[in-house]
Amino acid sequence: MADSPTGDTRAHVVVINRWREHYAEYAGYLDHQTHRVTYISTSVGLGSVPDTAADVVLVEATDDLDEARAALAELVRRHGRPHRIVALKEDDLLVGAQLRADHDVPGDRPADLVRFRDKFLMCQAIEAAGGPVPRFAAVDGPAGILDLADRAGWPLVLKPRVGSSSAGVVLLTGLSDVAELAPFTEPMMVQAFNPHPIHHVDGVFTGTGLDRWRVSRYVNTCLGFREGTVLGSVEEDDPEVVAAVGAAAAAFLGALTDAPVPFHLEVFVERGPTGVSCSFLEVGARVGGAEIPFIWRDLHGWDLMRVAFDLQMRATPRPPGRETGEAGGWLLVPAPATRPCVITEATPMVGREPGPYAEVLLSPGEVLPDADAYYEHVGGRFRFRGRTTADVEAALMATAAEFRVHAEPTTAHLQEMTR
Repeated sequence: MADSPTGDTRAHVVVINRWREHYAEYAGYLDHQTHRVTYISTSVGLGSVPDTAADVVLVEATDDLDEARAALAELVRRHGRPHRIVALKEDDLLVGAQLRADHDVPGDRPADLVRFRDKFLMCQAIEAAGGPVPRFAAVDGPAGILDLADRAGWPLVLKPRVGSSSAGVVLLTGLSDVAELAPFTEPMMVQAFNPHPIHHVDGVFTGTGLDRWRVSRYVNTCLGFREGTVLGSVEEDDPEVVAAVGAAAAAFLGALTDAPVPFHLEVFVERGPTGVSCSFLEVGARVGGAEIPFIWRDLHGWDLMRVAFDLQMRATPRPPGRETGEAGGWLLVPAPATRPCVITEATPMVGREPGPYAEVLLSPGEVLPDADAYYEHVGGRFRFRGRTTADVEAALMATAAEFRVHAEPTTAHLQEMTR
């Protein structure tokens, strides 16, 4: 480790951040007095950068490698070569890995993470290990889509190979949908549609098995949220479902890595005459989004973001704390207008029965930004807790039915629309 140009001998740690919300409590994870902790952040992300940060360089997009490289070069000029580089958001993982490679910093390299980002490669790895996965193919145009349709039938799901939050995902029901597609601008894959409910499982993979994990069932879908429907999730207490998903999760993760990693895995769950079975959808080597980090802190006694931070620091993660024994859940309500927009009304829901135990709402007059953290900047975010899955789902559905949020375009957006 090189000293800084000013002679400061403290270890230099660089954090890449785009969250305004405190999904990660950086100042609690690393002493910002005994370390020089600098940040590469968007302007929106400044909300979660600690006041004790040694320096901040702003970028338009943290997942723009050229921008991130230039920002890091400036931090190196001011503070010396980094000792560690931390990037916790899914879209920033490969950028962080490449910056480590550029500066010979310990930690994951792009080759260690690419199968957790490229959906085609992850499906290939699961299939090679004998895991169940809907038929899939890499495609560069209509011919590849039609070839899979001949083998798997309709509908099909077209998606970017590297993406998040269902951006760019399209459901194709037949030839007319294919004819309307614009030319591809990024690597794509197509996959047979699976009609069964989607569950997600979150926790930590030790390299050989699962360490404290929770299975949740989606209420609606991530793609539907892009199209304007609410998105929620309830933790599952059905022992048959939990056992089947847990066994599948351990096998799927074992096919992708033998290293410790926090994970957010999505699977299709089918109940058949012989019991519950699971098929692979996709997985990320990161903490789940939406309200998952907060529910884990509140109910399950473990800060998964801290686990991810410690692993990237090459430190031993703290062990889990006490469980409350409750089931958790969350609900996201879409933005009420095209972002950025000014909130004009938002109905508080905390205190209603049944209802959420926590919520994140903007007040009338506040601006909902057009920021990259898609599930953060929405019309309303709610967290639930209860004795059973049914209790949580009842509160979630009541909140979804009763919550109201309205907004108007910002002045800048109105000017852009009238040009």
